[in-house]
Amino acid sequence: MRLRRLGPASLTARLAATVVVLVALVSVVISALTTAAISDHLTDELDQKLTQAHGRGLGALGEGRPPRRGPGDGGPANGDEGPGGGPEVRGQDAGTLSALTALSAGGASSGWVIEESGALRGLSDDDLAALEGLSPDDDPRTVSLPDSGDYRVLVSDVSGVAVTTGLPTDSVAGTVRSLVGWEVLFSLLGVAVAGGVAVAVVRRQLRPLSEVAATARRVSETDLATGEIGVTARVPARLVDSGTEVGEVATAFNTMLGHVEQALTQRQRSEQQVRQFVADASHELRTPLATITGYAELSLRDRDPDALAQAMTKVRAEAARMTSLVEDLLLLARLDAGRPLARTEVDVTRLVLECVEDARVTGTDHRWLLELPEEAVSVTGDELRLHQVVTNLLTNATRHTPPGTTVVSAVERRPGAVLVTVTDDGPGIDPALLPDVFRRFTRGDAARSREASGAGLGLALSRAIARAHDGDLTVTSEPGRTRFVLSLPV
Repeated sequence: MRLRRLGPASLTARLAATVVVLVALVSVVISALTTAAISDHLTDELDQKLTQAHGRGLGALGEGRPPRRGPGDGGPANGDEGPGGGPEVRGQDAGTLSALTALSAGGASSGWVIEESGALRGLSDDDLAALEGLSPDDDPRTVSLPDSGDYRVLVSDVSGVAVTTGLPTDSVAGTVRSLVGWEVLFSLLGVAVAGGVAVAVVRRQLRPLSEVAATARRVSETDLATGEIGVTARVPARLVDSGTEVGEVATAFNTMLGHVEQALTQRQRSEQQVRQFVADASHELRTPLATITGYAELSLRDRDPDALAQAMTKVRAEAARMTSLVEDLLLLARLDAGRPLARTEVDVTRLVLECVEDARVTGTDHRWLLELPEEAVSVTGDELRLHQVVTNLLTNATRHTPPGTTVVSAVERRPGAVLVTVTDDGPGIDPALLPDVFRRFTRGDAARSREASGAGLGLALSRAIARAHDGDLTVTSEPGRTRFVLSLPV
């Protein structure tokens, strides 16, 4: 069962949503801290006013007279009394609460609040009952009165009487409510602006990533299964910047496309080589098979002993040719598969000497020279296969150079390697053929070749043997000088 994705699916929407959520959280935290700070500040100011008002009330009681609000204070003139005969305290602000409560059990209580008009309003019994439960303390506190609302009060014990002074908290609460309202409004505006800016900025910043995705889509539409694909699409060079994350993605993507192209091109080339290899091998095997079939049919029709002997001789020669070709193909297949060769101590000096002596017997119309070190040079390898390599090189020189050509075989020790070189002063290899000289079934051109024999596997097989020894076989050629170099590690 596939789970449904929660939230927006696109990266742009997710990033913008993240920015909006962060801005909202920051706004809430800042608003809460600001509200708390302003509330504490306003409460401290109210406590200072309360302390002053409480001091004035205690001062009036200490003088033994009922202090009253003076002229200009917005209240009645001196000597007036409020309802119930309560004193009016001089200098107190409107909304100030005053109460007197006997601390003895069953003591009487009285209290009043200064109205905006300056008149005194007596406290209800419920309000007085709420005040009676307050113990004298030097710290202001907040109390909720049933009929008068929330007050910030200060209570002192004066000769067994609890003197209470209070100021309403309406101004603080109103200011805080107004502040919260503005904070909510500004926070919403900030979140909306942040969301719009985030979407615009994120889209702009992710535009290069969209171009990378578009390149990937174009590549995905390319048919990579058949034929050579050539050069696929690439991320534009202006986006390839290792200093940014998108640039690193673009660089890695372009590099990956290069590797894919190289791999696919190599695969296509390998497939073509396999097809060509099969075609060439079939062609090479078809010729001796046709010859064998022809002589077999001839021997069946002609019972002459001499003709039969000649036919069998030709059949045997063609069978030997097929056997040699098949053995070379099998050896190439084993080397391609990474099959290990024998590993013994091989005297390269003696091996080259023996190969040259054999070449002198078969190539009597060539001059054969040797350049060998005074001390024997040895490597670790397969002696039979190395002998085959040197023999192939000497046979190649015999077949593809005219009579009288000088062929120089040399052995040289280098740091970390032994070099076996075969150099001739023949006409050289055609420059157009030189890059393919080590490809399978590649034959020399007519200018070098004196014979049509050979399947074109000798040099390919020789290089494969050299590389199976962790070495290599290379060639350089120009008119008058062709040199093959077999390098073997020591």
